[in-house]
Amino acid sequence: MWRRRGCWSLALGLCWLSRRPPVSYEPGTAFLCSFLTVALRRFYAVHQRAKIPRARWEEEQREDGVKWQQLEHNGPYFAPPYEALPDHVCFYYNGKPMKLSLAAEEIATFYAKMLDHDYTRKGIFQNNFFNDWTKEMTPEERKKIKELGRCNFEEIHKHFVEKLEARKALSKEEKQKLKEEAERIQEKYGYCLIDGHREKIGNFKTEPPGLFRGRGDHPKMGMLKKRIMPEDIIINCSKDCAIPPPPAGHKWKEVRCDNTVTWLASWTENIQGSIKYVMLNPSSKLKGEKDWQKYEVARRLKGVVCKIRSQYRADWKSKEMKKRQRSVALYFIDKLALRAGNEKEEGETADTVGCCSLRVEHITLHPRLDGKENVVEFDFLGKDCIRYYNKVPVEKQVFKNLKLFLENKDPGEDLFDRLSTATLNKHLQDLMDGLTAKVFRTYNASITLQEQLEALTNEDDNVAAKFLSYNRANRAVAILCNHQRATPKTFEKSMQNLQAKIDAKKDQLADAKAELKRAKADHKAKKDVKSKACDCTDDPSKIISHSAVEKKRKLVEKTEEQLAKLNMQATDKEENKQIALGTSKLNYLDPRISVAWCKKFGVPIEKIYNKTQREKFAWAIAMANEDFEF
Repeated sequence: MWRRRGCWSLALGLCWLSRRPPVSYEPGTAFLCSFLTVALRRFYAVHQRAKIPRARWEEEQREDGVKWQQLEHNGPYFAPPYEALPDHVCFYYNGKPMKLSLAAEEIATFYAKMLDHDYTRKGIFQNNFFNDWTKEMTPEERKKIKELGRCNFEEIHKHFVEKLEARKALSKEEKQKLKEEAERIQEKYGYCLIDGHREKIGNFKTEPPGLFRGRGDHPKMGMLKKRIMPEDIIINCSKDCAIPPPPAGHKWKEVRCDNTVTWLASWTENIQGSIKYVMLNPSSKLKGEKDWQKYEVARRLKGVVCKIRSQYRADWKSKEMKKRQRSVALYFIDKLALRAGNEKEEGETADTVGCCSLRVEHITLHPRLDGKENVVEFDFLGKDCIRYYNKVPVEKQVFKNLKLFLENKDPGEDLFDRLSTATLNKHLQDLMDGLTAKVFRTYNASITLQEQLEALTNEDDNVAAKFLSYNRANRAVAILCNHQRATPKTFEKSMQNLQAKIDAKKDQLADAKAELKRAKADHKAKKDVKSKACDCTDDPSKIISHSAVEKKRKLVEKTEEQLAKLNMQATDKEENKQIALGTSKLNYLDPRISVAWCKKFGVPIEKIYNKTQREKFAWAIAMANEDFEF
């Protein structure tokens, strides 16, 4: 209330000072009034500007599901057509050069480009590639090419390596031309008009053809990702705008006007039959609103989570087996941040499971393990074929229920045989409007980050130490959500380079300390000589000697800080080598927690979010102050 009164007082004061006709003032009074007028006007301008970012995310809220009234764009940008290999670059079969058809040659280049990658040494990848490749060959090529092991792609691989090196070696002028061409494409295809506002588009380019990789040991790795054509594309735009023209000689699959969605174009990819979209950039208003609302739903869960936990605990002893299974599943979703399950894309063949689709073979019960009681050992493939392996002590009643659920069941049978994702989601909706398993993951991830930051951050630490604390808090979330990654191939080399920097800095520190020691000795020696000669405190040589000591001391302190920073980088790198911090930071952690932490502890927001991420979370940066709590 006092702030509101203060604003009114300032406004009234500004009006009084700028009133007409002018009044005569004493010189001192005139200066004061002029100064106050300028100051008040600046305050008012800053106050108004401070309101603008937040207003952007709160304006024009629609409750009827309509996302826009006008949408205009130029459609997606297609991957350039394939260019045939030069005549001197050959594919070899059985040691002999063989000219391939254009379609077969293009697919051969996909494999050749990946020769130095681990994927091409995996049997599943090789088999899937060869099966899809032979389908695109001519009958004559299929008769000749029978085994992948007899194929030689080395010359093609070398050709593309040389092309990459040549691109890197381009002159400054040539690189500038490429940059200008990319900017021209971005300008034409990278923006849309939505309700009169020019918004950036996120992924305006269709995916180029290539070989599917997948995550983990995906059973479809190596399969051919076909080229996306205009005939595959559904365009979404407003009725009153000009329909984006398809490339010459082609037509769109469909043009529709659906203002309840935010995608601009879509197509179905051929590997898993999933739908891909051209969407607005994460920095757009609609995307920002969606993110904001997602975290607000998770914040609402905070108010009822204790009641929900009490209820599922009570249901552990329910006489209905269905309720018991549902309550234990909900406990796992809450405690372990498991996904609900049954979330496979159409056509997906990988044996991935979630909480509701766990089978008997996926858990092992240990009454006592590693000094802990009632331990459940989980081992299954989760989303994207990432292995979930965890040994978790659970509450006694949960352990008893699990033993009951396992009775008289074969390894391949469902653990929760009376539960499905649909019935669980319906129950969650009954508990709270908008509640899903993902909301639980978002809530637990965000609340964990907030608690870890409070526990780990020391306000007296320097920025590097605070950043290490942040990453440790983020890592706790990534472990909770099972966000793993394979150790990067360049990890050992980068650690060696970092260790070399640390060793060099240690040598610098040792030299700096030795120089400081000598400077102190010289200063003491000169001081003793001068004190014997005369008792003159204003001797210039004495001042110069003391200045040299201070200079050396500051050098030691600076070098110690640099060494500490390098050691923290090494620790951070080692601790995160198999943890993917980005997934949770961008998808499950309310960015307002990070923004508030940065503002509270004086850490530049650039340390946490890069430029693209700052654009994505512009709404959070505008809204959150240092007192924000999830």
